[in-house]
Amino acid sequence: MMIQELFIATHNEGKIGEIIPLLNNIVKRVYSFIDLSETIFVKETGNTFEENAILKAETVFKHTNIFTLADDSGLEVDELEGAPGVLSARFAGENSSDEENNAKLLEMLKDIPESLRKARFKCVMALAGPDKTRTFYGSVEGKIAVSSAGFHGFGYDPLFIPAGYDRTFAELGKDIKAEMSHRSRALAKVTGFLKSIA
Repeated sequence: MMIQELFIATHNEGKIGEIIPLLNNIVKRVYSFIDLSETIFVKETGNTFEENAILKAETVFKHTNIFTLADDSGLEVDELEGAPGVLSARFAGENSSDEENNAKLLEMLKDIPESLRKARFKCVMALAGPDKTRTFYGSVEGKIAVSSAGFHGFGYDPLFIPAGYDRTFAELGKDIKAEMSHRSRALAKVTGFLKSIA
């Protein structure tokens, strides 16, 4: 048995590219905002990753009536008291690019020694369906590099060095990232649940 349909509530092609391969043997047909002719606008007004993920999943489920998976994820830097956090995608301002966000982060940490650049990626995935909304969590510890490096991935990948490695996610490439990222860890819990109800 397979789940017939699942909607991923994101426009982010990087996220879609990471999520879909892990659903191939569980879900027959996967959609995202890219497949819609109409726009479903969800303003992320939550103060936590969990609140935003639930808001997106439940809003889109009401429009589509299809199991909807939404995530909210981002980077937390200890020296910045958890920033950029829920503002990760717009750290340098509304509609800011990955490069602008990375540049702002590096500027804020320019005088911080490597030993104090501890950070983590966090992901909360919310799965909305007809009965209830469930949440699934994943995180990966690491630190922020002193300069951008690598060409793979998106977001803060060129700055984030996962624990146990000396290269950024953007240098390590998608296969290694897929094994250990915050998103893959949360998604592993999602797929476990989907298999249980298929």
